[in-house]
Amino acid sequence: MNWTEHAWQSIQPLFQEILEMPFIQELKDGTLPLEKFQFYMLQDAKYLEHYGRALAALGSKAMDNKMALDFFDFGKNALVVESALHEAYFEQFGLQAHQEITIEPICHHYIHFLKSTVAFDPIEVATAAILPCFWIYKEVGDHILETQNSSNNPYKNWIDTYSGDEFAEGVKLAIAYTDYMAENSTEEKRKLMLAAFKTASKLEFMFWDAAYKNTKW
Repeated sequence: MNWTEHAWQSIQPLFQEILEMPFIQELKDGTLPLEKFQFYMLQDAKYLEHYGRALAALGSKAMDNKMALDFFDFGKNALVVESALHEAYFEQFGLQAHQEITIEPICHHYIHFLKSTVAFDPIEVATAAILPCFWIYKEVGDHILETQNSSNNPYKNWIDTYSGDEFAEGVKLAIAYTDYMAENSTEEKRKLMLAAFKTASKLEFMFWDAAYKNTKW
């Protein structure tokens, strides 16, 4: 079993909680109240803005140019999606394209966890910390696509974004880099990697839960 398989296995109870949480169930059925999705969209726009910069910063620490370019591309893609949210999805879901957005507590905690990990921890730990956002979103997107009950789901565009082949290729690449680093690291660093992976995974759950519960300062 490689490192990422072990890490994924370690969060299986949490991942099942994610699949069963009201936000995901109602998103899948197309019954999620609009105001909850709006809250999510606003926070996701700010999250992606900072996530893209964290990925680019991680690329600057890469061990070779190929990895650097791949992480720069990851960061660019996150910012492209953030731009698309403002240009298309915001209008579709009744939000203003250039409205002021307050970063609420869970989003604030998540982005600063990632940025501080990239800034101050070894590159192996930082790579493990950014992986759950890729991997969990792909798995949730695939799950919704396979089990959704409505062909007229108003959230279809979001589902398609994270269950598409292009996104899947990025996830595979991020997983491969994480495994490579784990294999060429120490046992102590692998433990730190696992702790970072678990923390980021928990924050994925909390991000959706905050949108459902309208968690604010």
